[in-house]
Amino acid sequence: MTSEQNAQKRGVPAAAIAMVGWAASGVIAKGITELGTFAVVFWRMWIYAVIVILFLKVRGTPLRKESLRISWKGGVSLGADIMLFFSALRLTTVANATVIGSCQPLIMLFIAGRIFGERPRRYDWVLALVAIAGVATVMFGSTGVQGWSLSGDLLSVATVVAWTLYFVFSKLSSRKIESSQYTGATALICALFATPFALASGQLFDMPSANAWIWLFILSIGPGFASHMLMNWALAHIPVWFGSTLTLAIPVTATVMAWVFLGEDVVALQFVGMGVVLLALAVIVIGQSNTARR
Repeated sequence: MTSEQNAQKRGVPAAAIAMVGWAASGVIAKGITELGTFAVVFWRMWIYAVIVILFLKVRGTPLRKESLRISWKGGVSLGADIMLFFSALRLTTVANATVIGSCQPLIMLFIAGRIFGERPRRYDWVLALVAIAGVATVMFGSTGVQGWSLSGDLLSVATVVAWTLYFVFSKLSSRKIESSQYTGATALICALFATPFALASGQLFDMPSANAWIWLFILSIGPGFASHMLMNWALAHIPVWFGSTLTLAIPVTATVMAWVFLGEDVVALQFVGMGVVLLALAVIVIGQSNTARR
């Protein structure tokens, strides 16, 4: 097995771990009820940015100006995605917010060939569509339950565009700079992008309590630092459509977490949809792993 094949094989579990972290982010953010949406985004992104920049400094690869120039589009896309997503979480259920945002893989299947020359196989298309059908089942199963909101769902739709752009720019940047440089640069740009919105909202005048600080640090280190480092590294070694398809696991994981930790209602139909998603993703992952071995 060549070094690139070995890296591609390691890219699958790295991306999967990132998915779990991102799924947890929605549950954690919704649990910080004492702070407004923009305040949560502001503190989370600046803590995250400082952690990544310090990590790069200690590692001996400090953040470069060139990395900022290459990564600014990804940083703005990430900032827009996080603000829209966290805003949607305050209006609708965790299940709906994550499910709608996870429709991004279908867009990636259409554009991956044009932008990156990737050619998903026919059964990958079929399985991705099956997974999306499962996601839709989770979404419609929660319609009408307590905490659901149409306006929150519409905000979630807007996250799809921002999330798709972030994946595209992440993959494009891997051709020019190291993944850790891209992670650091997008973190700083994202924090700068979120700052004027947080200031305009007036929410920064409410200082977080000790408990909120703890959860903000957890949000910044796990779903922030660890997940973005892992996914940005993985995208340099796995097809972008495949990494995008793995995000379909986010609504399943997030729905279960919200059910367990936040007490959100989950109906039987949603569990059926989650089973369909996990089965389809499992087959895709196994097929991709076999390709890497060959």
